[in-house]
Amino acid sequence: MLEPVSAAQCLELTRRMGFRSLMRSGNRHDATSCPLRPQADSVKTARDVTRTTLRGWGLPEIGDDAALVVSELVTNAVRYTRHSIVRAGEHPITLTLLRLAPHVLLAVSDPSDEAPVAKEPDFVSEHGRGLYIVDTYSTCWGWDPLDGGGKAVWAIFDAGA
Repeated sequence: MLEPVSAAQCLELTRRMGFRSLMRSGNRHDATSCPLRPQADSVKTARDVTRTTLRGWGLPEIGDDAALVVSELVTNAVRYTRHSIVRAGEHPITLTLLRLAPHVLLAVSDPSDEAPVAKEPDFVSEHGRGLYIVDTYSTCWGWDPLDGGGKAVWAIFDAGA
């Protein structure tokens, strides 16, 4: 179980760095960034990037949970980005993974300013369970507005010692 102080320190570092900086993570060995188009096959791409990155960091044990959470975050981003004006070839969604030992932060940015709202899960419906799944499988999650519009929805995983 993650200690609240550790989560707070992780979130403070993340906010101090700023999500725009996280999205431009460059060639750091403890971060990866993947631009995505607002289309359904981006969800598979995001899962693959997540699993591959976590394996490369020696963290395959959190790969399935992280891939499930990323699937939900990217699905939501695709859904809300389709309502935005997107030019051909544009990649308005970005998946970022950042290792902040002993944590891993996953962030998905999109151009929508609409805040994510967790709903009471309806296990019969095909929609409405995404943030419940994110909350269940991650240590904590949240979202932040981005300078210039849009938002980043993030989830933190405890990667152990």
